[in-house]
Amino acid sequence: MTASLTYRHLFGPGPSNCYPEAISALGNPVLGHLDPLFIEILDRTCESLRQVWGTKNARTLPLSGTGSAGMEAAFVNTVGAGDVAVVAVNGQFGERMCEIARRAGAEVVRVDHEWGQPIDPERVAAAHPAPKVIAAVHAETSTGVRSDIAALGQLKGDALLLTDAVTSIGGLELLADDWGIDVGYAGTQKCLGVAPGLSPFTISDAAFERRIKDPQSWYLDIGLLGGYVGAASGSKRTYHHTAPVTMIASLDAGLSRVLDEGLDAVQSRHAAAGLALQEGLQEMGLELFAAEGSRLPSLTTVRVPSGVDSAAVRAYLLEHFSLEIGAGSGQFASTVWRIGMMGPNANPGSVVLVLGALKEAIAKA
Repeated sequence: MTASLTYRHLFGPGPSNCYPEAISALGNPVLGHLDPLFIEILDRTCESLRQVWGTKNARTLPLSGTGSAGMEAAFVNTVGAGDVAVVAVNGQFGERMCEIARRAGAEVVRVDHEWGQPIDPERVAAAHPAPKVIAAVHAETSTGVRSDIAALGQLKGDALLLTDAVTSIGGLELLADDWGIDVGYAGTQKCLGVAPGLSPFTISDAAFERRIKDPQSWYLDIGLLGGYVGAASGSKRTYHHTAPVTMIASLDAGLSRVLDEGLDAVQSRHAAAGLALQEGLQEMGLELFAAEGSRLPSLTTVRVPSGVDSAAVRAYLLEHFSLEIGAGSGQFASTVWRIGMMGPNANPGSVVLVLGALKEAIAKA
């Protein structure tokens, strides 16, 4: 069976699982970026983002770029030449943090962990006596591992804590203020159930005061973006760039859908779907990759059985079931699968569909 991409069930990394409300909003008439109606949408979106971030930060906004733009904004606004950045690395996106921090001129102190394992907050905090920032991934997309950011926040001292929440925001508990997150960035295409293209971003007042005043990126300068979000940041609203109005309207609709269901209910739904998938995979005799006790419910990593062609199985799923699962990352590209249960796909029916389809694909691919 061949299906149009429009109707495919997309599980795992990629342009995934949009809520119908978010898709519908993409088809609404396009507003001007200075239209008062759009300003209302932008203000409402910023307030909704505060709720999913668990923060009161005034400067909480949808950056006009994907999660990688959020990552870059986090570093270029907080570290410059000679500043020390301690980075916890337990997967691909910790690696990317190191590269972006290096390009921003920081002295990067890597704290490497085995892929598939959570970070060790005590080891990360002890890596340097006085870093400007400490950075870590909450939900490592490449390995399916959740790390304890709250514990790291308790140990950060005077450092600013930068956190990647791309695969956790909206689907897992996320309490930026309580956990001590100073700068956080995320993506829209995972648990929020909105198409990729924006990065939910938040920065505390304390971090804003310690920001780089003339960062290397004009576009991602949070000092200028304060005026973009307007009065909530204490700034008079000013023009900074032409906002992606349709994407922000879609994010507004997706966030409204999530908040109407209730964050606790959405997180419980993700947890139940992830657990059911992981139990089903183990009943099939498959081995999970991420460490027990630190497995993400939103993204499950599973080892490819010996003798099975990973690419052939993924191609079979796409052709015969219109299902996409991700390959592994880095050295695990051909030995691990990544299966997402995110947004509207975090439901019992999706679990049954994936398990049945995967069983057939392994047998026939």
